[in-house]
Amino acid sequence: MTITISDNVFPLFHPTMTEDLKDPCPVFDGELWHVFGSSGTVRSETWNILHATAPDLYGPWTEHEPVKLDVQGSGVAAPGVIFDSGVFHMFVQTEFMKPGGRCEHAVSNDGFTWVVLQPALFAVPGTGEDGIYDPHPAMIDGKRYIVYSGMPPFTRVPQPDVYLARSMSDSWFGPWKRVGKILDHGEVPHHNSREHPDYEWGIEGAQLVGLPDGRVLLNATCFLPEGARGSRQRVFFAIADAVEGPYQSLGPVLDPGEPGENGHSTVMVNGSELTLFYQSRRVATDHRWRFGIAKFDLSQPKLSCSA
Repeated sequence: MTITISDNVFPLFHPTMTEDLKDPCPVFDGELWHVFGSSGTVRSETWNILHATAPDLYGPWTEHEPVKLDVQGSGVAAPGVIFDSGVFHMFVQTEFMKPGGRCEHAVSNDGFTWVVLQPALFAVPGTGEDGIYDPHPAMIDGKRYIVYSGMPPFTRVPQPDVYLARSMSDSWFGPWKRVGKILDHGEVPHHNSREHPDYEWGIEGAQLVGLPDGRVLLNATCFLPEGARGSRQRVFFAIADAVEGPYQSLGPVLDPGEPGENGHSTVMVNGSELTLFYQSRRVATDHRWRFGIAKFDLSQPKLSCSA
């Protein structure tokens, strides 16, 4: 099947303080748009937590000093942020290229100054969650969830799948109960298999959002089984009747249109309009990662699990 996304604006802006922009998470506080993400460089995989603001989702965007958190780790980046009842809640990884790691939780009243609380989740050694990263909060049918990538022990490269945890209280403060794996490599036919001779990476950058018809959309990043490295990363959607799954992939949804790739993104749904705030690198950006915005009309009958 084909999903047609229109009104594609890329690049959204060029950073003045860093080389690459990744892992965007836009949040509206009722007056101002904030985008949090990862800012740094893929050359050394060195990252800060990006914070920029704008009066409109399309800008103009003003970059601010990176978010400062009292959190230790070699991969503190890729924050998932939600604004709820006047408070920003950030869930952020501490590692992503090695085992271990935590899902840290921080809160803010303005998006600029943050207080770190107790971690929401820890990696579980020797399991499919030997390493955890890319947490993203979601409110589905009045319940609070964190969707994240979990990877089993590895020797060459991480092979993460998608996992879910649910808050046992009516708040973002947990405690969090692990629901388990909700999407596996083998359930995504357009993703490189674990046995692929040029395996690149696993499923990451997952996000969940409720749809107007009551179904649940999973937005995530896969790596195509064909093509050269630097061209295989893609945003894809999957659909389920319940947040726990099972999910059926709708396939990659955004063609770069030129040599390049796209990945980690955030979906926002307003009535019948779906907005995709994504990362991409192309020839036009000298293969530096930048943000873009694309839109899709949910009233189209194509948003289904039928081929």
